[in-house]
Amino acid sequence: MASQIKLLTPLELKVMRVLWKIQKGFIKDILKYWPASNEEKPAYNTVSTIVRILQKEDKGFIGHKAHGRTHEYYPIITEEEYQRVFIDNAVDKVFSGSAASMLSTLVSNENMSEAEISELKAIIGKL
Repeated sequence: MASQIKLLTPLELKVMRVLWKIQKGFIKDILKYWPASNEEKPAYNTVSTIVRILQKEDKGFIGHKAHGRTHEYYPIITEEEYQRVFIDNAVDKVFSGSAASMLSTLVSNENMSEAEISELKAIIGKL
């Protein structure tokens, strides 16, 4: 199933992050928990459209339960499943299949703290 998961657009990812956080909710709940940022909160209809796209068979990220004329939405794909697919895609397409190259780039990033580098070393040491 993971190989069939498609990558998300930035707006789709924001919707999914909210649903992963709240586990289930109506469109109004997604908007209520929308992350604060410099950007304006999207309109109700925009979020509703994104949710419908994420429910389509070719995406399959969201399911719903009908409550009369309204729907309560919930994630079908876990955040961890999506992260795996995203990283696999990045390794394959950006780093020519080399996880070592990706990790080297990540570690040489000047924005990474010593604590984060130590955490990575500890994770690799457990493998």
